Amino acid sequence: MIIPFFQVDAFAPAPLTGNPAAVMPLTDWLPDETLQAIAAENNLSETAFTVAIEDGEADYHLRWFTPTVEVDMCGHATLAAGHILLTGEKVRFQTRSGVLSVERAGELLRLSLPAADVAEGDGAGVLAALGCEGPVYFGNRNNGAALVLLEDEAAVRAVRPDFAALKAIDRLVMVTAPGDETAIASRVFAAYHGIDEDPVTGSAHTALVPFWAERLGRTHFSAAQVGKRGGRLECTLAGDRVLLDGMGRTVIEGSFQL
Repeated sequence: MIIPFFQVDAFAPAPLTGNPAAVMPLTDWLPDETLQAIAAENNLSETAFTVAIEDGEADYHLRWFTPTVEVDMCGHATLAAGHILLTGEKVRFQTRSGVLSVERAGELLRLSLPAADVAEGDGAGVLAALGCEGPVYFGNRNNGAALVLLEDEAAVRAVRPDFAALKAIDRLVMVTAPGDETAIASRVFAAYHGIDEDPVTGSAHTALVPFWAERLGRTHFSAAQVGKRGGRLECTLAGDRVLLDGMGRTVIEGSFQL
């Protein structure tokens, strides 16, 4: 069996930046254990599998797998799938998190995701795992969020987590602050899902964008994830949706022989 294979750098201002994802269009679903084994073989933060449908609400079913587990939402792999499958102005995906879409926005692609509310809570365990101090906010949608507010981008870059401790926290754990060259900066850790640090995380911004929109007093701003690889997003809060604009760049194209 031969499956088309694409590796796309998502939210990438240039090739070899942003967050790489595999996109593998299928004609029919394979067994879950096969999908998981393929994702482990790819060894990327996410592999996106799609199957075309015609139900009026969406054009494709879309599922996302890390090397170890299927997840409820993945933004960068959805942008990557849109980059590969978009033929008109917009493509819609039926997912565990409802219908998500990718559409053209000038030279960029625009990803639409449901916004996540966050509220301050007791984050002693999160702070201990991160080795930093600051207020902690939690969200309960889109893989969950544990968001720590720091003073500045330098503090975000300086965080050195205990990844073994983070593996016990069933959330996307993030640190964020005002950015140096963008409105906000962040880093995102997904150790529970088998990824120590994720380069550019769309689902994390479903919490980050409403959080910062309130503090900045505006609904559109730029964002950067400032880990080793890094990437850029343009962010908009539109009611109960978060719109993330960025580039998709195909870096590998071929076939997966199963």
